[in-house]
Amino acid sequence: MEKLKELVLKEGYTCTIESDGKLFVSVERGVKPLLDFINDGLKGGRAADKVVGNGAAYLYVLLEITELHAFVISRPALETLKKYNISVTYDALVDNIINRSKTDICPMEKAVIPATTPWEARELIIEKLKKMPIG
Repeated sequence: MEKLKELVLKEGYTCTIESDGKLFVSVERGVKPLLDFINDGLKGGRAADKVVGNGAAYLYVLLEITELHAFVISRPALETLKKYNISVTYDALVDNIINRSKTDICPMEKAVIPATTPWEARELIIEKLKKMPIG
């Protein structure tokens, strides 16, 4: 896990996953890299992530991650990860992840509020992404 955390801190990756001895990394922000990992069939392993809101938490459940370190995590995300028995460590716990303009709750965190399963959350995230402006 220390290697994964160090890659986020020192190499500028937003998330890192180690699965079956292979390393997967991304510099993209938000939940897009997690959706890409899911679409690529990635399953299992350990991860480190800069910011984990509840949308990302549900996606980590779908990725079948067993251990996660979040540098910042929201309370709803922590609850989701614990519910699905994912071992979690973190540096900062916040009530909610805030959007990039710092005016409201993160749109992905908001989008998954009605979700009751990870699969439902994934669909809500995809629908929300379709409605968001690119960039």
